[in-house]
Amino acid sequence: MIPVQREAPQARGMIGGWWGRLAPPLLLLLVSGVIPPGVLPPGPKSLVAQEVHLPVDEFTLDNGMHFLLLPRPGAPTVSFVVHVPVGSVNEALGHTGIAHFLEHLLFKGTTTIGTRNLEAELQLFEQMDAAHDSLVQARGRLPEPDDERLSQLEARIRALEDSARVHVVGGEFDEILSRAGARGLNATTNYEATEYFVELPSNRAQLWFVMEADRMRNPVFREFYAERDVIAEERRSRIDTSPGGRLWEAHMAAAFQVHPYGVAPIGHMSDIQNLSRREVEGYYRRYYGPNNTIVAMVGDFDADSARVWARDYFGPMERGNPPPPVLAREPEQRGERRVELRWDAEPQLLLGWKIPSTYHPDAPALSVLSSLLVAGQDARLHRRLIREERLATSVTASTTPAGRYPGLFTIQVTPRSPHTPEEVEAVIYEELDRLRHEPPSADELERVRRRLEAAGVRRLTSSLNLAFQLSRSHALWGDWRRTFESQDRMRAVEARDVTGVIERYFTPESRTVGILRRDADADDSNGRALSGHPESAPPEEGHRP
Repeated sequence: MIPVQREAPQARGMIGGWWGRLAPPLLLLLVSGVIPPGVLPPGPKSLVAQEVHLPVDEFTLDNGMHFLLLPRPGAPTVSFVVHVPVGSVNEALGHTGIAHFLEHLLFKGTTTIGTRNLEAELQLFEQMDAAHDSLVQARGRLPEPDDERLSQLEARIRALEDSARVHVVGGEFDEILSRAGARGLNATTNYEATEYFVELPSNRAQLWFVMEADRMRNPVFREFYAERDVIAEERRSRIDTSPGGRLWEAHMAAAFQVHPYGVAPIGHMSDIQNLSRREVEGYYRRYYGPNNTIVAMVGDFDADSARVWARDYFGPMERGNPPPPVLAREPEQRGERRVELRWDAEPQLLLGWKIPSTYHPDAPALSVLSSLLVAGQDARLHRRLIREERLATSVTASTTPAGRYPGLFTIQVTPRSPHTPEEVEAVIYEELDRLRHEPPSADELERVRRRLEAAGVRRLTSSLNLAFQLSRSHALWGDWRRTFESQDRMRAVEARDVTGVIERYFTPESRTVGILRRDADADDSNGRALSGHPESAPPEEGHRP
């Protein structure tokens, strides 16, 4: 899994400029989380949230491409994030995994980058795509495919793609940026967006505009079938042969039987293997236009120059279509759903309750609830399951999978042998019921607020993290400031708000339970060698390991 947020080493500990309001000693205490209750001023306005007055230079080109520029004196680097609000929820069954496929292909070069003889390469594309069309037809032959015919067509596609490599300079897109001092060049796809990101030296900032504009306008979807094999192997390793990955996929499919949240962003294996280059490229041409693109740029650069580069390099591009609307609505769940997997691996428990989207007024209270349950050794579930009764080795809680649409509040636990998932499950229900009748104390809420402060300060120490926050906030809310204001909404949560969301959403009828149970007789294909503590496959797919 590719971490979406990384800390730029040059930016660590950087204090100054608009950081002036936070004195270094207070900053260190906030980050370490050692400020005792009562030191931070109560009330709705936090220190970090006051940074909504950051000097963000925000503008939109005539073609709809939106830019968020935050000059930040300090280390001579610039962080770039390109946020395209097109994710797996925008895909249709039979064509799942397209956004993730595109994430890989857009590192393959352009008509000028990585290209020796475009005309010859495109001619070979036509031949291998025709062979692929025949392959898809052969796979659908009834009563069963002709294996020899399948092998012949697969071999022809591989041979044609090998021939096409003669006309390619492999990895040139990455190499150009790497020679210019790029760090962290990567991308990630989730349910609701695809993001491309990189950090560059300040004196190479214009190079990013040159490269990214060329990639957006003139991509060549080369090495399509070889990259598809890479993606298929990624799915096998992260889901098909992973105990935790399989549990996550089965749990989400049970919880979301209509909404596309029920399909992992990497897509179904059959779709990955049968998508054509025409389908993937057509999807890109329709939906990845500048009007569906948000760029956040944070670091040591001149905003006026960036404005000129944005207009010159991206301005001539034509608008695309809006992303395919998500019209599916999950019907009301009227009873508990349970799924069980057997594997030669450590048991795992995954609980999920239906909750509203991040736009709902209850969203802050649900976030605070997750902290009350698992954030820190004194959190309720952590204290009881791990410290006191030693029923589990790990416990996490989160709102998932994304935010635009109603999702799940999940609790995931790895039971400690010899305790069973059912034992842990019963204790979790007891703790939720106790929290319903015994609201969180003032000290508990204050600990959550201090953690929020520390997390808010940490995210401000990294230019790349800030770029992610700005672009995601604009994509979700249409306003980059909301990412900071959300902390104030969580700080304002009171005990009655927490008990209220438990009462409204944590009912047996809205619950989906997933259990991974050890099966000593599981065969090797189910992962006999994968014994250990499984981790749920997170709802994101990265470009490279």
